[in-house]
Amino acid sequence: MKEEIFDVVDQNDEVISTAARAEVHQKKLMHRAVHIVVYDQHERILVQQRGFDKDCSPGLWDTSAGGHVDSGEDYDSAAIRELKEELGVVSESALAYIFKLPAGEYSGQEFVQVYEALTSAVPLLQASELAAARWVSKPELKDWITRDRSQFTKVFLRICEEIGLI
Repeated sequence: MKEEIFDVVDQNDEVISTAARAEVHQKKLMHRAVHIVVYDQHERILVQQRGFDKDCSPGLWDTSAGGHVDSGEDYDSAAIRELKEELGVVSESALAYIFKLPAGEYSGQEFVQVYEALTSAVPLLQASELAAARWVSKPELKDWITRDRSQFTKVFLRICEEIGLI
C-alpha cells in the first residue's frame, strides 16, 4: 500500500511542507482533515464506529465520515472523496460546508473542516474503514454522550458542541 503524504501547515493553515502520515502523527505536525455529518430524511445522524485497527481512536464512535486531506488536495475534494470511500455517497450537491475547527490536541493537530449532508440513500458501509454504523436521533445521541463521553472521539465531541447537540 502506498504511504499517504499530507501537507504540513502552519498556525494559519498555510502549507509549509509535506510529510508522510507516520511522520506527521509521530511529530504531531499540523495538517488537515475533514468530517462529514450525514443526516437522513428523519433528521437522524449516522455515526460510525472507527475500525479497531486504526492508529488513532480505534473503536470509538465518530462522525458519519471523515479523514485526512491528501497533499495537494483541497478540503471540499477530500470531503467528497471520504463520503464515497466510507459510505458510497457520490453526490457533490448533498454536501454543505458548516464550519472549520482550529488545530489542537483534541484533533491530533488537524485543522478540521466540517460538512453536513442529507441523504435518502442507504449508505454502503466500507468494512475496511469502520467497524459499525448506526442512525441515531439528536436526543438519542445527546443522551448517549451524556451517559458515556469516553465512547466518542474528542473531535466528534467538539463537533457536537459546535452544532449544538451537547
